Amino acid sequence: MKKNIAYFLILNMILYSCTGKINKGKYPYQDASVVVEKRVTDLIGRMTVDEKIHQLDMYWGREVANMNGHEASSYSEQKVEQMIGNTGIGSIHDFYPLHAEITNEIQKYALEKTRLGIPVLFIEEGLHGYCGLGSTTFPIPLQLSAAWDTSLVHKIGRAIATETRAHGVDMILGPVLCLPRDPRWGRVEETYGEDPYLAALNGVAMVKGMQGKNLNLIDAVIAEPKHFAIHGIPEAGSNTSPVSIGEREARTSFLYVFERAVRDGGAMGIMAAYHELDGIPCVDNKWLLTDVLRKEWGFKGFVLSDLGAIRMTLENHKVATDTSDALSQTFKAGMNMQFYDFDHSGFRKAMLQALDRKMLTDEDLNRAVHDVLKVKFLLGLFDHPFTDTSIVSKVCHSKENQDLALKAAREGICLLKNDHGLLPVSKNIRSIAVVGSLATSTYLGGYSNNDARGISIVDGLKQRAGTSLQINYIKDSIKVPDIYQKKAVDLVKNSDMAIVVLGEDINVIGEGKDRANIDLDAIQLDLVKALHQTGKPIVVVLFNGRPLTINWVAQNIPSILETWFSGEKGGLAIADVLLGNINPSGKLPITFPRSIGQVPFYYNHKPTSRHVYVDEANTPLFPFGLGLSYTSFEYSGLQITPAKIPVSGTATISVKIKNTGKVEGTEVVQLYVRDEISSVTTPVKSLKGFNRITLKPDESGTVSFELGPEQLSLWNREMKRVVEPGEFKIMVGSSSEDIRQISSLWVTEN
Repeated sequence: MKKNIAYFLILNMILYSCTGKINKGKYPYQDASVVVEKRVTDLIGRMTVDEKIHQLDMYWGREVANMNGHEASSYSEQKVEQMIGNTGIGSIHDFYPLHAEITNEIQKYALEKTRLGIPVLFIEEGLHGYCGLGSTTFPIPLQLSAAWDTSLVHKIGRAIATETRAHGVDMILGPVLCLPRDPRWGRVEETYGEDPYLAALNGVAMVKGMQGKNLNLIDAVIAEPKHFAIHGIPEAGSNTSPVSIGEREARTSFLYVFERAVRDGGAMGIMAAYHELDGIPCVDNKWLLTDVLRKEWGFKGFVLSDLGAIRMTLENHKVATDTSDALSQTFKAGMNMQFYDFDHSGFRKAMLQALDRKMLTDEDLNRAVHDVLKVKFLLGLFDHPFTDTSIVSKVCHSKENQDLALKAAREGICLLKNDHGLLPVSKNIRSIAVVGSLATSTYLGGYSNNDARGISIVDGLKQRAGTSLQINYIKDSIKVPDIYQKKAVDLVKNSDMAIVVLGEDINVIGEGKDRANIDLDAIQLDLVKALHQTGKPIVVVLFNGRPLTINWVAQNIPSILETWFSGEKGGLAIADVLLGNINPSGKLPITFPRSIGQVPFYYNHKPTSRHVYVDEANTPLFPFGLGLSYTSFEYSGLQITPAKIPVSGTATISVKIKNTGKVEGTEVVQLYVRDEISSVTTPVKSLKGFNRITLKPDESGTVSFELGPEQLSLWNREMKRVVEPGEFKIMVGSSSEDIRQISSLWVTEN
């Protein structure tokens, strides 16, 4: 018996040395019944330094597959063998396989032809829909937030995850949890708006939606909140610029959003941001990546660099002497994987050099590798690495997901002005002139598939108008705007009313497209002024990804509809609202300033942030939380139970809402709180609750909120999160400026 065992061991060693493969299923890390932590530890103990380093590296899709533009079209054994070799790799990005057979082939190679059989992690984009061809594209995150409907966001997260995993992709780079306090920043569209509470709840909903009930199921992916941290307030609104902010404000607002995503959402990925925070690049910030993220919040996943962010510490921030220094700083701070920072051979060489110089220890390397492997185990990649290729046709761009995209677009449209009830379009209107180059735009917003197209506003109106309403449109001519303007004026004169589509085209919105001003361009402004002179009723439809300073429009045009970039069903949703098929219920998740001189201008500012100028009003153009309806709502009967609570207690806030109009409508009831006297300064008001309620004409309902330590706490002078005794003003209303009911809650020591 002993001879047989010895013979088997010798034979296994010979096979291992010849093929570079281990005997599958014979080690703890290959045993699905062993707990994940023990499997990770066992695997790390068997890895060479080279194998560990490769797990911290990301590869381009084009390096491992044959690409057809944006998508991987077929498997390439030659490329895979050259890139993955015998050591394995950490992840692949910018891949977007047209079918799951390609990921399966790569995974098969990694499992069978690398020494330890470590699977590959496939990572892609998907802020408002998986970015692969043929997937469902939902409205931009800013519009999702405008719905003030976290259950909707959760469902969209589930849809994104299902379509993503069906392609064999395991992780999505999102959601974006930055708070954009400067609308010049081009990435405002990717966020959930300016408020930490609203953004946090949407972030948690999206993370939970993406990650599902269990990461190893076929409808779940890793969510990776970004950009950690405080990336949304770059100096001068210019992307990746420095950020200077105190720790208290950082914790109260900007870090709070990420904390909720980690603690409540269970996010297993985090992307470290490009910029420097108080002089330290985020990718090198141990306080952020280790002390706060891991030790305070209990983060259990892995941290990925933003694209080239580690290289920036060497070439832009100038805090590293060479590549090995840059890498040693970031991995010691808490990084787990580079993102195209350095080419693969350069990365490997620099990491080996850092270890040789003792700039990085074996413990540092093992810790970084540990977190990457842990995620791979949790995703089930070691145990069921292959994707059922029949799933895509069943779940991708399904009727259910398309309907969800339409619902999200409808809920996120905000009616900003509607003088004399111009909207919805009257039944007496027989013809509508649709004007503006953006009226035919099928742009879906940033981080959507380049080849995907939505339904334009013109086409949406034509589909919804029916035979009784004529939709008139003439094609815009950018090269001769004067001629187009004259034709547009004639068209409007010969129609009963005009819908003028104004906003931003793809050249001025998105990542790396920051603006020095956020006015309408001269051509658009001249056009709407000329049309106004016709005397015909005009509705302006905004098609944009950030707040715009549309002062003339706000003053002179009777009806304004904010429709954002509404996803693939946007044109239908906009038509539904214009024609009255849907009563708008969206509320602004971000303040519209009157001018750039007011920026930063956000509703939850401190009492001394006055915005008083000799040449500008001190109010916003459109306030946070604004969104009108085709009906009206009455607020009454605010109750606080109990009216006095201890610092650890909870109170219930309730208010009665009545639909006093003539049509059914949905109101988003908003709860704001003001800490009247505190040890540190606090905002004039802070959102601490919101609820949607749908009522028929003359119908009433009650909306309730819970207020406790989570909502009432602050970071005191000792930088401790506490609830301080005293009076808290309770404000309930229809927007941050339209407060309908006010009372007080008293908090005592005991």
